Amino acid sequence: MPTISVFDMFKIGVGPSSSHTLGPWRIVQRFERCVMRDAPSIGVQSVRFELLGSLALTGRGHATDKAICLAMLGEQPETVEVDQIELKLAALAESHQALFCGHAVHFEPDRDMTFVNERHPGHANAIRCFAMLDDGREITKTYFSVGGGFVASPDELDDTLGERPLPSRPVRFGADLLQHCSEIGLPISRVVYENEMAWWTETQIEEQAIAIWHAMRESVRRGCRTNGILPGGLHVRRRAPQLVGELVPEYLSQSADTLVSTLREKPLDFETKLRMLSCFALAVNEENAGMGRVVTAPTNGAAGVIPAVLMYRAAFGDHPITRDEIMRFILVSGQIGALFKQNATISAAMGGCQAEIGVSSAMAAGALTELMGGSPGRVLMAAEIAMEHHLGMTCDPVGGLVQVPCIERNAMGALKAIGAAVIAMNGEPAHARVSFDEVVATMWETAQQMNDRYKETSLGGLAVNISVRTAEC
Repeated sequence: MPTISVFDMFKIGVGPSSSHTLGPWRIVQRFERCVMRDAPSIGVQSVRFELLGSLALTGRGHATDKAICLAMLGEQPETVEVDQIELKLAALAESHQALFCGHAVHFEPDRDMTFVNERHPGHANAIRCFAMLDDGREITKTYFSVGGGFVASPDELDDTLGERPLPSRPVRFGADLLQHCSEIGLPISRVVYENEMAWWTETQIEEQAIAIWHAMRESVRRGCRTNGILPGGLHVRRRAPQLVGELVPEYLSQSADTLVSTLREKPLDFETKLRMLSCFALAVNEENAGMGRVVTAPTNGAAGVIPAVLMYRAAFGDHPITRDEIMRFILVSGQIGALFKQNATISAAMGGCQAEIGVSSAMAAGALTELMGGSPGRVLMAAEIAMEHHLGMTCDPVGGLVQVPCIERNAMGALKAIGAAVIAMNGEPAHARVSFDEVVATMWETAQQMNDRYKETSLGGLAVNISVRTAEC
């Protein structure tokens, strides 16, 4: 797989799942482009979809059906009005009028989406797409949602990005990154920045990094102000608003621009700061579970870890965070995530929760370590420590929803990230017994050996040992 851009890893979209919501959304759009290319002047009579594997087993709980409907309405995950989603879906259910290839098409969600309890040999998340044309032909394509909003056809599983210019310092493994840093005597963020210059201008890199930060910060703010019960039937109550209200009452009325400055002015003790860290993570993933707008980091199910750690640094660091530090955090965390994607997986359907919360914790730990002044060796040491202590974590969502235990796992991932950074800053990479590349390889080996019941199927673990009626996050 070629070197991945940081901005491939971070995508702004709608919850609750990058593999089960954003990915299927993109698959519908890709299939639409395929039909338009293969039959540009032929009308489309009908469109239908078959969801296989994990998408069939947990698709309803992960809003896969809703994502497909929104895509069939011509909506975009970055811009759809999240407060209007249910109204749009209700209108489609009543009118059966969708949009495909630029024309109205009859689409009945209950009839034209089928959940098939069958695992495709190519990937755990597969969708078969069918379009019946006016001339009697049927176009059929299969696509995979491979995690983090990435999608692929069967012949693209080793390259979901297509051809692109090679960066100046290609990075396939962590060892490559350390070698480049040693050769030029600069931190990881600078190597990543120079590589991103193969695809973006300096202005675009900065603007995209800051846009990601703003989106993350907004998901924290919105999650801290939205009360109520999360949808899906588990009756999980949003906890972030009550928690933040107890700790910093004025926080609830702040705009996104002043949240961090409000916290910096507060004389909070260490325990309260940790409670705020947990609150940040809970807020994002409560937004995610409610189909709010979040950033894949590297996935939606793990979207709260990186915003929580970056908010923690911005609110409680020894000095106000700068635009340059925000950009460095995004660049380093994105590069670490890319290494896991290139050499293992970021899909819980392929690797369990270690591939989502574990990767996000490693990303956050490494990025925080660079901002703390850590050397490239300590950055990767922190990432290794964070992943090492998530190895084997199963994905067992109760009721097929990204709520129990997913929301709390984000808070724990954020705590582990900070702990890993502190350990690395007080350690010596030369004495480490486990390297970053070794832990990535171990995670992938563990993923391959893990029973499929623990890979986002809701057929094992907490998903079968907790009553849906009484479960609480």
